[in-house]
Amino acid sequence: MKLQQRTRSKRSSSSPSTFCLASLLLLLLLALYSQSSFAQEVEDEREFDYIRGSQKGPSKWGELKKDWEACKTGQLQSPIDMSDQRVKLLNRSLDINRSYKPANAIVKNRGHDISLQWKGSDAGSIRINGTEYLLQQCHWHSPSEHTVNGRSYDMELHMVHLNPETNGIAVVGVLYKAGSPDHFLSKLIQDIKSIEHDEMDKNKKKEIEKEMGVMDPREIKIGGKKYYRYIGSLTVPPCTEGVVWTMSRKIRTVSRDQIKALRDAVHDNKMPGQFSNSIREK
Repeated sequence: MKLQQRTRSKRSSSSPSTFCLASLLLLLLLALYSQSSFAQEVEDEREFDYIRGSQKGPSKWGELKKDWEACKTGQLQSPIDMSDQRVKLLNRSLDINRSYKPANAIVKNRGHDISLQWKGSDAGSIRINGTEYLLQQCHWHSPSEHTVNGRSYDMELHMVHLNPETNGIAVVGVLYKAGSPDHFLSKLIQDIKSIEHDEMDKNKKKEIEKEMGVMDPREIKIGGKKYYRYIGSLTVPPCTEGVVWTMSRKIRTVSRDQIKALRDAVHDNKMPGQFSNSIREK
């Protein structure tokens, strides 16, 4: 981006205040550009699907956009099985510290998932090996994306965190099997049903959302004294690598009604697991 300046006979005549004003304007423009780029990235996530054989399906993600090439050529792609050699089993207390707090949030149907997004990065953070990541949102996949010894589970929760200084991403994942209802999801289930996929089609909207007021992420039960840790990627385009994954070893429960509500809202949104060469399943 070039800023055009009016030529003057005496360049030295520009006052310091004029220079400061121009600098401030440039900073504001850069800030606005960054925000619009982030918003565009979110919209781009709607330009794919999970349908096998589809021209926008997982095996084609890396061909849809240049910025998505990692989806096809990346070597540290997610999801994977927890028996993969990249995965380490660790004690939770060694390097992870959660410090969440209640904050205003919205629930959103993005077409490929249901997400709960906290406003203004006010929902607290997680600290991993001394690095702080701010909680941004959580979303659900059904069935699960990650597997344990080849077994897939009924649901998977992802809590997505961002380090604003490095743009580093950390995701905490929880696997669920059918059983007793999940307490946190129970608070959202009626709202999720109100923004399901068919409602989106009827209203001809790309995504719909609903204000939830204050939601407390501390009510999300993770539990367990051990967890799996590996370096992977986002499981949706642009499939950015370098993501710090922390998967709870403890399997929690979710009711069949809750599973059905999530699946009805967006249909199957499971990303196929990765082969050893990290090329997406065809």
